[in-house]
Amino acid sequence: MFTGLVEELGKVKAIARGPRSVRLTVTAQKVLSDVKLGDSIAVSGTCLTVVDYGDNWFTADVMPETVERTVLAKFKIGDVVNLERTLAVGDRFGGHIVSGHIDGVGLIRNIQKDDNAVVVQIEAGQEVMRYIIKKGSIAIDGISLTVVDYGEDWFTVSLIPHTASVTTLGIKSIGSMVNLETDVIGKYVEKLLNLATATPQKTSKISAEFLRTYGFDL
Repeated sequence: MFTGLVEELGKVKAIARGPRSVRLTVTAQKVLSDVKLGDSIAVSGTCLTVVDYGDNWFTADVMPETVERTVLAKFKIGDVVNLERTLAVGDRFGGHIVSGHIDGVGLIRNIQKDDNAVVVQIEAGQEVMRYIIKKGSIAIDGISLTVVDYGEDWFTVSLIPHTASVTTLGIKSIGSMVNLETDVIGKYVEKLLNLATATPQKTSKISAEFLRTYGFDL
């Protein structure tokens, strides 16, 4: 589990492409301070497993399912990525619950200054928009952000100067593609509501007469 607080920026060092898969090598420093084989690192919001590493790099395999659902397949050597290690027990929880499982890809439609902030408008499909609410949480390329406003196929977020300076959103441009992960709590609520609606209510066979028959004094 992650929190959406980016620890550092890395760069894509090498890319090995299979028929439907990708193997990425990314340069890093901070997230490698205690790394072990099999650890999870969020790369621009996508939870990947470390399969090899050195002093200032790590390698992760990207399976076909992840390639199809994320922007990782479009990465080029030299691209900058957001990096975050998994949440350690006892750490401060500064963002929101981020699983690293991408729901869809969004398109940056507009970028506009608003005093000291930068407002970014992102176009997204219904697989994402169904969970978007005002003041709700959204992870964009692994960055925990708050929804400012939304429409039928878009939503906006506002970046403070610090976020713009330490994440890839500060260097993205109109037309850039981004990974999107919606709030996991909303998905569970939707699932439970659907189950409650779909499951017919069972009528209990226990009646007052049944209880009297078996000796209960009513």
